[in-house]
Amino acid sequence: MAQVPQTFFDALAVRTWCGLALRALGRAREEIDAINVYPVADGDTGTNLYLTLESAATAVEAVFAGYETGCAEPALADAVRAMAHGALIGARGNSGTILAQLLRGMAQVLAQAGEASHTDGPALRLALRRAADSARQAVAHPVEGTVLTVASAAAEAAEGAEGDCGTVARAAYEGARAALAATPGQLAVLERAGVVDAGGRGLVAVLGALVEAFTGEAVRETPLREIPRPPGAVSDAHARVEAIPECAPEGGPCAGAAGADGPAFEVIYLLEADDTAVTRLRARLDALGDSLVVVGGDGLWNVHVHVDDAGAAVEAGVEAGRPYRIRITHFGLGDVHTGRERPPRERAQRAVVAVVPGEGLAGLYTEAGATAVLARPGEPPASGELVQAVRRAHAREVVLLPNDAELRHTAAAAAEQARTEGIRVALIPTRSAVQGIAALAVHEPERRFDEDVVQMTSAAGATRYAEVVVAEHESWTTAGICQAGDVLGLIDGDVAVIGADVTATARTVLDRMLQAGGELVTLVVGDEAPQTVATHLETHVREAYLAVDTVVYRGGRQGALLLIGVE
Repeated sequence: MAQVPQTFFDALAVRTWCGLALRALGRAREEIDAINVYPVADGDTGTNLYLTLESAATAVEAVFAGYETGCAEPALADAVRAMAHGALIGARGNSGTILAQLLRGMAQVLAQAGEASHTDGPALRLALRRAADSARQAVAHPVEGTVLTVASAAAEAAEGAEGDCGTVARAAYEGARAALAATPGQLAVLERAGVVDAGGRGLVAVLGALVEAFTGEAVRETPLREIPRPPGAVSDAHARVEAIPECAPEGGPCAGAAGADGPAFEVIYLLEADDTAVTRLRARLDALGDSLVVVGGDGLWNVHVHVDDAGAAVEAGVEAGRPYRIRITHFGLGDVHTGRERPPRERAQRAVVAVVPGEGLAGLYTEAGATAVLARPGEPPASGELVQAVRRAHAREVVLLPNDAELRHTAAAAAEQARTEGIRVALIPTRSAVQGIAALAVHEPERRFDEDVVQMTSAAGATRYAEVVVAEHESWTTAGICQAGDVLGLIDGDVAVIGADVTATARTVLDRMLQAGGELVTLVVGDEAPQTVATHLETHVREAYLAVDTVVYRGGRQGALLLIGVE
């Protein structure tokens, strides 16, 4: 269905653009993954772009949700800042990190509208130029024939366009499309494989969505089979590079290219640090590896690098500030760097995929054989991330544990997507990680799938759950009015106790839960909880409830001070 044309760039246009771009990348994801040969032929560029933009779109939707009760809409500045921040914290891979910086560059210009409701074509021209320039500056060693070239071409074409936002967007799209077709002639690895740059292909899709957001007309997407290939190039879009790229003319190392001797790990993390520390970090990481991209600002950065020593890359981040959401991917031997396909790994019959709130539980779930998806406080996983986890589990049958009531719809969307790929998925609506622990405890892969799901669902449902947290602000609760700093005890999602002491509040919560009976108490202790709370509660249960056992786990940075489960 055609979109309503948007003459100006306002918050609604941002929302519409994000939605259209997400759908465009969803349609093109597999195609983009298939042509991904640079800087590493790991076949995930389309997926990384999709996950990055999904995070951006989710952040924009959150801004609009805050205005649902009134007639007003958010300002343009609020929407573009949310888009940029969402992309930054959700950026995946080399391509996603660069896309995040492109969106941040645009936001820096468009946010200058302040409280104004909209801006116009000239501002969009400036935004596209800032996007291209800031993305190029974020890459340690820019290479032509990549998404950077496509972004620069889009900005240059936009600068020559006069008119409203739709005219400027269409000019940028056509400029990007022409530049994309020329990328095989600029980068030898693309020419040998007979493909265009994967990241650039994704950017063209995003710009096509921008045109549609302003004009209401869908652009014609050029299938890869229609892009002319140089003589001698392979014809299969799934080609993989079979030799290392030629080095730069200066004779130095190949900028960002991973060849047969390329780095073994991809390291990505968010970093809280000041500008001076990040400048030093760039220099240190540049000496450690390649494909270095550092994007962000205002104290929050997304760091991406390919290295042989993943520990050193993380240590550099620790010295610069506070790294978190650390992701380390081992490329593996004889696959992405050499272009040789790994022997296909046989699918397991069944697997469990679970969302967990802290590093400690992630380790516990992994040891129990589950594929864990880490959800840090305030950063819930998107559906695309859950789909990726289901794929990573590499099983014919998957049991999905969201472990959070607010993630149920996200998990349902992920399950539906996985089913379209031929994976049998059962979603158990666990509302807490302690319910997930109970479900995992009775999981038996040798049982029939339906029977296993029934048993796991029953165990989760028989587990009452609670958490102890600190109130962030004054509010009404089911237990009365709480003040900022009060300790809250929530049972099955509702505030049941308001107290001043963590241990005393936790004991009251536990007593209320055990009034209905129980055989096993599970305690998951967060990093910020008092060190003695677990010992005190264990002793209390042992003395007051003789037939009840207690098990304690360390949850790490899990948001809540304490999670409690009673079975």
